[in-house]
Amino acid sequence: MISGFYAFHARFGVGPVTNPVPASRERRQALAHRSPLEPAPTFRRGRLRQKVPVQAPRAIPDYQWDELFAAMGCDRDRALLEFYVSSGARASELLAVGLGDVDWPGQLIYVISKGTRIRQAVPASPNAFRYLGSYLATDGLPTPDQPIWRTRRGESRPLTYWAMRRILQRANNKLGTNWTLHDARHTAATRMAGDDRLTLAEVQTILRHAHLDTTGRYLTARVEDMHDKLQEHYARPRPQRTYAAGYNPDDIKAVFGG
Repeated sequence: MISGFYAFHARFGVGPVTNPVPASRERRQALAHRSPLEPAPTFRRGRLRQKVPVQAPRAIPDYQWDELFAAMGCDRDRALLEFYVSSGARASELLAVGLGDVDWPGQLIYVISKGTRIRQAVPASPNAFRYLGSYLATDGLPTPDQPIWRTRRGESRPLTYWAMRRILQRANNKLGTNWTLHDARHTAATRMAGDDRLTLAEVQTILRHAHLDTTGRYLTARVEDMHDKLQEHYARPRPQRTYAAGYNPDDIKAVFGG
């Protein structure tokens, strides 16, 4: 990040002529013509470059999710949040869904995947479809060629990513949080990966990850989710030490102390 900062300003003739945090020249030269079928070699980091730790995906704890959901002001926003956290769809994918992309009996929505640009089915929770039905019954149906998510003030227009982001910002300001739309996808992935009834391969299929390693990042345990288990652990009495029959308690006390 720091190297990119200096590289950006160097392009406009601002700042030092030589980047004080250069990239690794050996790595750049070695990887320039490497076949993607070959394993990537390991090189030392460039001078002054710090190792960036891999952060666990940020998911919303259940109690904070309930607060965020309660801060939504209409069924449209509640439906969007339910779809985000139950389907794991990306923000732009969900906002582009039209009436023809909703499979009510199958509890599925069809989205255009961000990476492959393929139309794929994604399951969602019954609550998401219930709030969607309530929203459409109140605000009316859009035309078949328009997305189902529409603005509610002024002329009816498709709800954009920035408008949905603003809705979430208002809820964050009310709650004193800083959640993002992508955190909802992380939350969906974390919940699915932590469910014993779903295999990791099934979660990968639902989230449409290209590699299983990406899905495996969501197997990390979070302290927030272990609150009840920890309370049981703290309240559990300490195990009492026992000895085989035949030992004199006075001898045990003399050897190991009282």
